[in-house]
Amino acid sequence: MKTATLIAAIAAGAVFAAPAAAEEAKPKGEAELAKLLEGRVAGEPQSCVPTFPNTHMRIIDGTALVIERGSTLYVNIPQDPESLDESDAMTIRRTSNQLCRTDIVTTFDRTGGFYTGNIFLGDFVPYKKVEG
Repeated sequence: MKTATLIAAIAAGAVFAAPAAAEEAKPKGEAELAKLLEGRVAGEPQSCVPTFPNTHMRIIDGTALVIERGSTLYVNIPQDPESLDESDAMTIRRTSNQLCRTDIVTTFDRTGGFYTGNIFLGDFVPYKKVEG
């Protein structure tokens, strides 16, 4: 009986700790994204963006995916941004030489290699530096 009670207590703690951790990551991630976009202006949202070997992509915890291509940053806020974790790695199954909102993105733990979830992409909003 004590083992069952202990397991139930641990499970309950995990249930309450996970949302708290996600809420904590969100303001931090939003601040990181805001800093990254300082001095930039948003363009028209796009459903696909070109990707080449010199394209850099990163995850901002609980907030967005950011794709850097030249001087333009493309920001994608997926359907469930709270699930984004910068410690995860991504596998992307693309349907073309571009990254599109319909592509399948699967995340997995970098160290253990186990599946952690799917990311359902939104539109890509380009941000360019303000000239002046």
